[in-house]
Amino acid sequence: MSEDQKTPASTPGKLSTRRIYTGKVLSLDVDRVRFPDGSTGELEMVRHPGASAIVPVLDKDKPDPEILLIRQYRYAAGGYVFEIPAGRLDDNEIPEDCARRELQEETGYLATRMRPLGTIYTTPGFTDERIHLFAGEGLTAGKEKREPDEFLELHPVLLSKALSMIREGEIIDGKTIAGLFLVQLNPEPE
Repeated sequence: MSEDQKTPASTPGKLSTRRIYTGKVLSLDVDRVRFPDGSTGELEMVRHPGASAIVPVLDKDKPDPEILLIRQYRYAAGGYVFEIPAGRLDDNEIPEDCARRELQEETGYLATRMRPLGTIYTTPGFTDERIHLFAGEGLTAGKEKREPDEFLELHPVLLSKALSMIREGEIIDGKTIAGLFLVQLNPEPE
């Protein structure tokens, strides 16, 4: 039998899990896992319910559309960070509904059309968090409903300016970078 025809003795995956911490936003587990070579070990895993993020597109019909960024205080980052609106999924919440809710809560805007852009893992080396990305179009202004710990400002910018902000190191948030590039790559629905 050739090397590429051999079947591994056992399938990689979780053997057991031990919960270390449960918090409001995340939980921490220590998982005993089998690796692809059959060996076993322990990995610390941050468990997260997932999130949705939305690129608010203010005028999609222009070659260089205006989008809406937020500049939000992030303690973990040591200051303010440019981002797209985002938030954690509630229990059994559909990702599109979460994106709509977060857009309204953080910016006041409502979207008549939500276009899925894709889903990303934030840091697959230690967390199962996935973020569902959307483009929000047909926006109408309304009243925001921010959480008490949300300190943010709205910043409308051209998409080309936002991409320049990535190159210049002004935008450093991963979900925002992914969302902006996906909007640039997929400006119209399929």
